[in-house]
Amino acid sequence: MKRIPLAIAAAVAAVLALTSCSGGGAATQTSGAAVANAPEDLNIGNFLDVTSWDPAVADIGFDGPYLSAVYDALIALDKDGKPVPALAEKWEVASDDLSITLTLHKGGKFSDGAPVDADAVVKSLEYLKAGARSGEAYTNVSSFEAVDDHTVKINLTQRDDTILYFMGLGRSYVMSPKAIAAGTLGKEPVGSGPYTLDSSTSVAGSEYHFTKVPGYWDAKAYAFTKVAIFPIMDATARQNAMLSGQINVQYGDIANKDAAQQQGWNTVSRVSGWAGLVITDHTGAKNKALGDLKVRQALNDAFDGAAILKAVGNGAGVATNQVFPDGGSVNDKSLNGQYAYNVDKAKQLLTEAGYPNGFEISMPMSPIFEQWKPAAEQALTAIGVKVTWDNMQMPDYQLNAPNYPMFISFLAMDGNEVATVARQVTSKQWFNPAPDYASNTVLAPLVKKVQETKGSDQTAAIKELNKALVDQAWWSVWYQADNTYYTVPGIKIQPVIGMMFPTLRYITQG
Repeated sequence: MKRIPLAIAAAVAAVLALTSCSGGGAATQTSGAAVANAPEDLNIGNFLDVTSWDPAVADIGFDGPYLSAVYDALIALDKDGKPVPALAEKWEVASDDLSITLTLHKGGKFSDGAPVDADAVVKSLEYLKAGARSGEAYTNVSSFEAVDDHTVKINLTQRDDTILYFMGLGRSYVMSPKAIAAGTLGKEPVGSGPYTLDSSTSVAGSEYHFTKVPGYWDAKAYAFTKVAIFPIMDATARQNAMLSGQINVQYGDIANKDAAQQQGWNTVSRVSGWAGLVITDHTGAKNKALGDLKVRQALNDAFDGAAILKAVGNGAGVATNQVFPDGGSVNDKSLNGQYAYNVDKAKQLLTEAGYPNGFEISMPMSPIFEQWKPAAEQALTAIGVKVTWDNMQMPDYQLNAPNYPMFISFLAMDGNEVATVARQVTSKQWFNPAPDYASNTVLAPLVKKVQETKGSDQTAAIKELNKALVDQAWWSVWYQADNTYYTVPGIKIQPVIGMMFPTLRYITQG
């Protein structure tokens, strides 16, 4: 089987993933030799160029470092995906769960000199709610209002357990009202963040340089004097740039891990997304066989996730059949053995379902997924499933794949378990255009339980739902892939599930 560097998996995530983000697992880290003085400047080797300087249409995944340099976020996340204060010093959720009141930090200014007050924040939130991408966070918002100069109230149409998480993930950047009105944010960012973009030394598509804002209110969280970000897609070029000293932080290729350790660099990894078969047809409306539980279970037994991870993902990740992040509060390692690779068992299940000779199915294929195709063909052929592959280019894959009953994909995960339920199961997404969980008598009541409970009771309900999703073979998950980052001694990076590259808040001296 052909090998694919993690950089390619990242490209899949950047194009197809939830551009988000996902709860839990602990980071693994090895440190180089301690240094007395950390670098004063931060030079990042990112995987992709900035999608847009406009937070309403930007991608969360790799745009985080760029946007967080120039914009303040109302809310941030901790390493486990829990919302924490940022420009909003605190917030209070009403007892009826129908409003959230934010208290803003005082004294902020946009780079055009305008004050960061409640009116400006309301204008940003209204702009984000109308955004093509950012609007996802505000689907249950009825209105925003400025209570006073430093207090903003978010009014909801119904309880929303995910809004604070999505805001912290990258959907609450505050922009200058003048720039919003001018419609120029896509090319000229005007925010109140810790740095400003230096247009005189930046070269679009090649390098971006940022100058620190004097007297910035949260300067302790952004200790670097200068920041530069270099979008470098090729892993070898990123490695060489770090060896030469051009960059001191990079989105790493796991193939360079030994070399990184020899250089004394810090290495940190964390799961980011899952690879496998997305099943859109659990009722058998498009392909009768998939409506049978035993058929879906057979598909899980037919794949050797550990072998695919080793061959395709260079072993960087964990073999699992769950969509909740490994190491998180919901992921249950005991479930990972439920579909141990067993072709004979898969054939028996198909026979019991009435398909002793397998069945036929059409699936889409795109060049970027060719790396997984040999494993899929081998596994499906072994149990008698005959696939007709419909070839198409990458842009068409995301448009057309959801129309098929089943397809290969790599989907980003979220650090928040409620958001995982929403994005992976209950809400309409490009990969899940017609959620059909409500037709499943096992899952429907469990989803309702999640939606009606809070706190520890909700977490327990999600754990119960996770087990049921595995039992119902809702997907055929092969593995969860790691994101890996390298930093020179004196710089630390904290991966955040849901962000393909963490924002500047999570890159620190030390």
